[in-house]
Amino acid sequence: MHLTFDWHGALRRARHAVKEPAAAGGAVPRLAWKRFPYGDRVYRYGGTALHTNWCRLHRADREPYPTVDNLLELLRANPGLEPHAVSPTALAPMLQEAWRSFHAGDFADAVERGLAVGPVGCVVAARAATVYAGHLEEDPTRRLAILREAVESAAALIQLAPNWANAWYAHGAALGRYSQHLSVVKALSLGLGGKVRDSLHRALQLEPGHAHAHVGLGVYNAEVIDKVGAMVGGLTYGVRKEAVVDHFEAARALHPQSPVVLAEYAQSVLMVLEGAQSGRAHALCAEATACQPVDALERLHQEWALGELEAGPEYP
Repeated sequence: MHLTFDWHGALRRARHAVKEPAAAGGAVPRLAWKRFPYGDRVYRYGGTALHTNWCRLHRADREPYPTVDNLLELLRANPGLEPHAVSPTALAPMLQEAWRSFHAGDFADAVERGLAVGPVGCVVAARAATVYAGHLEEDPTRRLAILREAVESAAALIQLAPNWANAWYAHGAALGRYSQHLSVVKALSLGLGGKVRDSLHRALQLEPGHAHAHVGLGVYNAEVIDKVGAMVGGLTYGVRKEAVVDHFEAARALHPQSPVVLAEYAQSVLMVLEGAQSGRAHALCAEATACQPVDALERLHQEWALGELEAGPEYP
C-alpha cells in the first residue's frame, strides 16, 4: 500500500501534544523535555561554524550540508518529497537551524524546527527525538511515546524518500531504540527486528560509508544474541557474534575517533562476550573518554563511558 505523509497533521499534533495515560500512548509535550545536562552553549555552532565543522560533525552519517543545491539534488533523487519542499531556498536555512539545535543538545527545539521544515526535516527531527528518548528521558511511558512518534514519522519518510540513506538510518535507529525499550523479545515477536535490520542494511546500500548504520547493525546482532542466545538468534534471525565485531570494526575504520562508535562497541561487547571480554570493554571505554566530543550526542556517549570506568574494571 502506498503511504502518504500528512505533515500538516503531524505538525498540528506536535504543537498541541498533551500528556496522556500510558494506555493511550500519547505524545509528550516537548516543552517538558529535559535540558542537555552538560551546558546548552558548549556545542552551539553559530554563523559559519556549522558549515566549517560539518564534515567532522557528520563523518559518521555522511549527510550533506543543507544548501539549496544539495536539497535540490535530494529532491531529484526522491521525487516524492517535491510537493512538500516547494521552496528549497527558504528551507535550507531552516534545516541548518534544526541541525544546530541537534548538535547543541537542544533536542526539543531540533524536533520543532525539523517538523516545521516538512518531510526534509524529518531526519533531524526523528534523530533528535531518538537521542533524547534513549539518553535523557527517564519515564518509561514517555520514552516509548517519543520513540513511537519518531518511528511513525521516519516510516512515512522512507515512503517519500526511498533513496535517502539517512531516512532509512533514522527509521532503523528509532525503531531499534523503540524495540530495546519495548523489550527486545517482544519486538522480535512482532517482527520489528527484521525491519530494524532491513532499514540499516538499506542505509548502507545507499551510503557504504555510513558508520552509524554499522553501529546499529552491530547493536542489533548483540541485542538479539543477548536476549535469545547465539544458537536461536543465528537460526531464527541470522545474527552472529562475529557480525557484532565486523560491524563495529567497520565503523571504527570509518570513524576511529567517535565516542559513539566506541561506547556502543563497549556495550555490545559486554552483552555478547560477557565477562571474558570485560577488559576489552574497559579499553574501549577508555578510548571513548580520550576522544574530543564535538556535539551533544558524542558527549552523552562519552559520559556513559566515563561512568563505566568510574564504576571500576569489574563488570557484571
